[in-house]
Amino acid sequence: MSQLISDMPVNSGVIAAATQKQPDASANLAEAVSGSARWSVSQIEGVLDMPFNDLLHRAQQVHRQHHDANTVQLSTLISVKTGGCPEDCGYCPQAARYHTGIENQDMLPLDEVLATAAAAKAQGASRFCMGAAWRGPKQRDIEKMAEMVSAVKALGLETCATLGMLKPGQAEQLKQAGLDYYNHNLDTAPEFYGEIITTRNYQDRLNTLEKVRGAGIHVCCGGIVGMGESRHARAGLIAQLANLDPYPESVPINHLVQVEGTPLHGTAALDPLEFVRTVAAARITMPKAMVRLSAGRQEMSDAVQALCFLAGANSIFYGDKLLTTGNPEAERDKALFDKLGLRSM
Repeated sequence: MSQLISDMPVNSGVIAAATQKQPDASANLAEAVSGSARWSVSQIEGVLDMPFNDLLHRAQQVHRQHHDANTVQLSTLISVKTGGCPEDCGYCPQAARYHTGIENQDMLPLDEVLATAAAAKAQGASRFCMGAAWRGPKQRDIEKMAEMVSAVKALGLETCATLGMLKPGQAEQLKQAGLDYYNHNLDTAPEFYGEIITTRNYQDRLNTLEKVRGAGIHVCCGGIVGMGESRHARAGLIAQLANLDPYPESVPINHLVQVEGTPLHGTAALDPLEFVRTVAAARITMPKAMVRLSAGRQEMSDAVQALCFLAGANSIFYGDKLLTTGNPEAERDKALFDKLGLRSM
């Protein structure tokens, strides 16, 4: 069963080389022990504390051991049900209790979703993600989503859905419909979680991930940085993700997009290099995962994005909109890929 983790002993052979010429960092980095790979918060803090050049060098080494260094997966995200969410996530403009100008909307019709999916595929996307602003889907919602998933799958795209907390049996229905990935982010570290959300607890999220894994669906799970959390809390988030058994196949790292009307609007901006460090830590601790640059790319310079790719990011959301917030236009991404010599998967 998925459980909260604490500052536990860890096995991390993947970073053994990271300490050879860094005696100051080595005291804080994980040491190899027998058993499955486990990470403590303090050991991940040690990773985050490494000199920047050494951190990126190690992250790139790990990345090249498991991935093509110059390919990036393109995913497109659509909101199939926008607004009216009863949760109180402090970052989310879709929460009904906040005045952000986003109205409660009905579920999109199937033909509109399919048209968007087909256009995404024509633009080069290989994964299509469908999000809905629910605390959790009702049975009638699952039936509609299953129809969408099957139709998108028939187009030859990988399918992903993020629908909130799942009830028993719902993950199995989505799996039968052809769902490849289910996204359910942990958002932040357990000790900081209550500062961001009060309408559900951390174990609720872990329970949904357990249902997803039990149904045989790949897990897409990451978090948001820049919400006022400390580096210790960022290390705590990475530890939670890396210690899932197994760790997620897909790890979105979001940079907070501040929306007026939400409680987190006005939060002090995170240093961009701290975001890059978080990406690198995700790559080192979850070497085989797809690490995705998600929300917040629109505000990132090309140079910061290039550093994120060097740090091991190999997936992006592609298109001009995420669920409700902006995203770099496809032409800008194509130009960036050309400058960096990157190819889409």
